[in-house]
Amino acid sequence: MDFLNIFRIALRALARNKMRSALTMLGIIIGVGAVIATVSIGQGAEYLVQQGIQSMGTNAVFISAGSGRPGGARMGFWAVKSLTLDDLQAILREVPLVREAAPAVVSRSQVVYQNQNWNTGVLGTTPNYFEIRAWPVQAGSVFSQEEVEYAANVCVLGTTVANYLFPNESPIGKTIRIGTLPFRVTGVLESKGQSVMGDDQDDRIFAPFTTVQKKIAGITWIQFINASAVTQEASVAAVRPITQLLRERHHIRAGEDDDFFVRTQSEVADLADQTSQVMTLLLGSIASVSLFVGGIGIMNIMLVSVTERTREIGVRMAVGATPADVQNQFLVEAVTLSMLGGVMGIAAGLAGSALISSFLKWPTLISGKAIIIAALFSAGVGVFFGYYPAHKAARLDPIEALRHE
Repeated sequence: MDFLNIFRIALRALARNKMRSALTMLGIIIGVGAVIATVSIGQGAEYLVQQGIQSMGTNAVFISAGSGRPGGARMGFWAVKSLTLDDLQAILREVPLVREAAPAVVSRSQVVYQNQNWNTGVLGTTPNYFEIRAWPVQAGSVFSQEEVEYAANVCVLGTTVANYLFPNESPIGKTIRIGTLPFRVTGVLESKGQSVMGDDQDDRIFAPFTTVQKKIAGITWIQFINASAVTQEASVAAVRPITQLLRERHHIRAGEDDDFFVRTQSEVADLADQTSQVMTLLLGSIASVSLFVGGIGIMNIMLVSVTERTREIGVRMAVGATPADVQNQFLVEAVTLSMLGGVMGIAAGLAGSALISSFLKWPTLISGKAIIIAALFSAGVGVFFGYYPAHKAARLDPIEALRHE
């Protein structure tokens, strides 16, 4: 019996029980759809991560306080006073691979303009921070180095803050209140979107680091340093001399933990990629469980079908069908069920991804490789779970099958 004839018979058999066939395919549809949607969301997350990393600026090197582990617990830059402006100046002076560097001090505060009230992060830095981060202004200008030296009450707004506080007017030149202090707005930055960690980079206010140190955070140290190397290759090479220099300056003995840590843009990118891939794999694995559940459903229905069609099997064998013909027929029915479910599942996954992208404003990237793998996996599920019922049908005794009522 040729394959085309077997396929035609399989379609007729499935069409005789449309509702049962549809319900059997449901598990495969849900499984494949979930896998496609999950993978597309995961790849969208990887895209966001890469965009966030690119938004950090080129050739970036990040130096943060807080690598000590007293009592086994890591201390963040909030708690450690290990970085100073002198450290930054020493890096610029003694590590020629570093082109420029900017200090940073962070805090949170309530921001008020007229009847608008907004809680946001406040980052204190210097004007070259925006060059290092490749972050231009869309209106006005950033504060000057002179304003940093005098700890002036001036600030630059991220677009999220600007849009909330000034929905219908330009913020340039206006006075806002950060905590209890008045600040004059000098500029608004272009939008950066989400960071690698998923937070809104535009929901932030930037001011001279001296102002944030003295008037908002109430500290005398800096919490991290944003540096830029002369080239991308130099950013990796700069880690070792920066580490050696800071260990010497902080009088850290051999064998003792650093009280700071240094990361390059490529390290952040690699770590973020690995995290995204692991999460995508994990979620995809969870979603694929429903494929196996759908496969079990196919096996159960095919076993029922073998029982119901025992007499038909006997008649086919009596007129010359071989056990291989019978086995192939039922196997093709199982694979057809699974493949139809797979095709519908792919369509459902694509539609689900489009809905997620539309409603949640989350980018979803559809991979042709994922679609092909999902289709092949659907066929594999049909073969794996359809083999036992097909084999059982092929082993029926024709005489006993003809007697079956």
